[in-house]
Amino acid sequence: MTSDAGDAPAEEVVLPPLELHEPLPGVVDDADGLTAVLEAFSHGTGPVAIDAERASGYRYSQRAYLIQLRREGAGTALVDPTAFEDLHSLDDVLAPTEWILHAATQDLPSLAEVGLRPRALFDTELAGRLLNLPRVGLAALVQEIYGMSLAKEHSAADWSRRPLPEPWLLYAALDVEPLVGLRDALEERLERAGKLEWAHEEFTALLDFAGPAVRSEPWRRTSGIHKVRGARRLAVVRALWQARDAIARERDVTPGRILNDAAIVVIARATPANRQELRDLEVMRGRGARRYLDTWDLAVTEARDLADKDLPSTSSGDSDGPPPARAWAERNPEAAARLAAYRTTLTEIAERHDLPLENLLTPDIVRRLAWDDAVKADDDAIAEFLAGRGARPWQVALTAPALAAARRAL
Repeated sequence: MTSDAGDAPAEEVVLPPLELHEPLPGVVDDADGLTAVLEAFSHGTGPVAIDAERASGYRYSQRAYLIQLRREGAGTALVDPTAFEDLHSLDDVLAPTEWILHAATQDLPSLAEVGLRPRALFDTELAGRLLNLPRVGLAALVQEIYGMSLAKEHSAADWSRRPLPEPWLLYAALDVEPLVGLRDALEERLERAGKLEWAHEEFTALLDFAGPAVRSEPWRRTSGIHKVRGARRLAVVRALWQARDAIARERDVTPGRILNDAAIVVIARATPANRQELRDLEVMRGRGARRYLDTWDLAVTEARDLADKDLPSTSSGDSDGPPPARAWAERNPEAAARLAAYRTTLTEIAERHDLPLENLLTPDIVRRLAWDDAVKADDDAIAEFLAGRGARPWQVALTAPALAAARRAL
C-alpha cells in the first residue's frame, strides 16, 4: 500500500548550535583578573552585553553568583561577584556605554546590589514584545535572528556552587555571545515598524527599576491559598509562612526547600490541635519538614490562640487597587461596563499596531481607571490618570483619546 507524499511527516529541521567566537574564558575571581577586565572593556567599542546568573531555586537571596559581559574589542568576561566587596570599578568603566540585557527586570536588581547600574540600556526581550514576535525568550530570538539553536539546560542550576562546572560556564558565556547582534537586528526592525521611539521610552523607564513592589502581606501569595477557608486557618498560613521565611532568610535557602507551599496549605486546612497531630500529617513525613517540627507546632499554636481581632481578613488582598474584576458586576456595575468597553477598545488598538495587549497598557492601570468613578471622560483627564500611574508617553498618546471616547459612550 502506498501513501501520499503529502501525508509524509515533515523532517525536523536541525539548526546549527550557537558557538563562541573565542575560547571560553576563565572565571575572574581576584584583583588581578578584574584589573585585566577593566582594561579590556575600557578599550572596547560599542555597547556591552551583560547577564547575571542567580540561584533562585536554591538560595533565599536574589544575589548574582556570576556576571557575564561581552563587548566588541574586549571579548567575553565571566566575573564572580562574590569574590569582591563590590564592582563599582567595573561600573565606572561601563558607565558611558549602553547595556544590552535580555529580560532586564530579572537582572537589574541583582546587578545593582553589587554596584552595577546602567545609564542607557536595550532590552532584547522587550524589543521582541514590542515587535509582537510569537516567542521572545533568548533561545527563540537566536533562532529567529540567527537561525541557530541555543541550549538553556542550565538556566535553573545552583549558580552558588563552587567551582562552577565548565559546561555551565559555556552556557553562561553563550548567553551574552549573541546579544550585540540581536540588539542591532531588533533595532532595525523596530525602526521599520515605527516603534523605535516607543522602545526608547520603555528602556528609559527600566533604568529606575529596583525590583517588584514590596507586598504588605506577602504570605497571601502562598500557592493554593484559595483552598484555605476561614480567618483562623488563614492565620495558620500566615504564621507558617513567616516562620519558614525567617529560617530561609537565616540559612540563605529558598523557602520551598524548608517547607513547600502545598504543605503549608495542608497544615492550615487541618489546623492540628497538638504536636502529635501535626507530626502525623502526611506532609510531615519527610525529613526536611520534620527538621523544624517544633517551629511549625509553635506557629500553629500561636495562630490557633490568636484573638479574633488579630486574625487576618478573609477578603483583603495585598494591594491598594480595586477588588478582583469578577466581583464588579455586582458591586459596581458601572465600573464593570467601563472595563468591558476599555478592553474592547484596547484590543482594537493593539491589533491595529501589532502589539501585545499587555504592552499597550498594563492590566492594572486599566482596572484602576475603570474602577475610579471620579475620572472625567475627557482626553486630558484620562491622559493625566494614565501618566500618573506610569504609562509611557507613547502609550498615553495611543490610548487616552480612545479610552475617553469609550467612557463618554457609556
